[in-house]
Amino acid sequence: MSSRLPRRVLLVGLCSLAVFIAYTDRVNIAVAAVDMRLHFGWSLGDQGVVLASFYLGYLCCMLASGWCATRYGGRRVLGLAVIVWSLCTLLTPLAASLSLATLIGTRVAMGIGEAAVFPAAIALYGQWIPPAERTRAVGWLMNGIPAGTVVGLAASGWLVGRFGWPMAFYAFGSLGLLWAVAWFRIVRDRPAQDARLSAPERALLAGVTPESDTRAPIPWRGLMLRGRLWATVAAHFASVWTLYVLLSWLPSYFRDTLGLSIGGAGLYSALPWLAMFATTSVAAPLSDRLIARGVPVTRVRKLFQCAGLLGAALLLVLARDAHSLGGAVGCLCGATAMLGFTWLGYAPALIDLAPRHAPLLVGVSNSFATLPGIVGVGATGFLVEVTGSYAAPFLLTAAVGVAGAAIFAAGFRAEPLVE
Repeated sequence: MSSRLPRRVLLVGLCSLAVFIAYTDRVNIAVAAVDMRLHFGWSLGDQGVVLASFYLGYLCCMLASGWCATRYGGRRVLGLAVIVWSLCTLLTPLAASLSLATLIGTRVAMGIGEAAVFPAAIALYGQWIPPAERTRAVGWLMNGIPAGTVVGLAASGWLVGRFGWPMAFYAFGSLGLLWAVAWFRIVRDRPAQDARLSAPERALLAGVTPESDTRAPIPWRGLMLRGRLWATVAAHFASVWTLYVLLSWLPSYFRDTLGLSIGGAGLYSALPWLAMFATTSVAAPLSDRLIARGVPVTRVRKLFQCAGLLGAALLLVLARDAHSLGGAVGCLCGATAMLGFTWLGYAPALIDLAPRHAPLLVGVSNSFATLPGIVGVGATGFLVEVTGSYAAPFLLTAAVGVAGAAIFAAGFRAEPLVE
């Protein structure tokens, strides 16, 4: 594949596409599960366990994937990861037809594959993306989340309604395997390995991140025993709690609370993520411009992170009392749009703290931030089943967001943890 685009732009595009594919594969089951619950006779609790099981595998391999990306390079790790999770997606209908336990095992294996996507991408960014471009590059990486969610929810609703629930898994699983072919042909771990790099781009990227000995000891104490790292982890945890609850339960919310069809539930569930995509697209270059004009990096990170969490919390509280379709969609679009600001807070903050060891920090932070996928997603199903509404989980999610904003505001500073 040839292109006049700079090689680093192709890299960012393919990494963003990997995130896009990952999230289509995550959310298609949120739509398909509405029909699967009826087909297989699941309770809401069973559905919650199926949705949450993905995050068990995701959690278990997050730190390991950060270490592998540091040791073996992001190209190999991300390419193999996409192949693994895409095969699991393709096998989901077969697994579901065998037993609930087999389906849960397949979802765990899929989570193991997807654990590598962010650590591996950040490892490549450290080699390929100049510091002045990193916020925008991270913004495009994170924009794969709402883009994949929009397409995954809308297309899954259409596929399930027209062809039956298995087609949602066959279509998106195949897409990941096609991506892997292009990835291994185009991407290299470092600019020095890419013979197709132009002379001007090679000069620009010289020394972006000096090569280091991948077998050198990792300064764990210097990295881990710092309050500003854990303030960033708390912000990440709170952002992803909100993300995972909405990703997993919006289709069921629109179906059960507002009485939409399965196709309508998928369509309306996609609208909030379109709002997030628009917000992040505007916020990423704005963040870089503020820093270029001399606004301290710490202040910019706190502004985006705290405004996003507090705004999303307020709108989720308002969503508890929204009983019309327009009111519910408005509040949830606003909440997810505000959540998009947080991608420009904690995500580039992890690179600020340790550019050379960023994949490891992403692995550590994502390990804690995966707990909401297990606790938050599972608790939402339990609370809805017990209370008969989504008011309690929305209120809990808002409280987690406020706490995360307070901890980040008090504890984060954009200063390197180690030399």
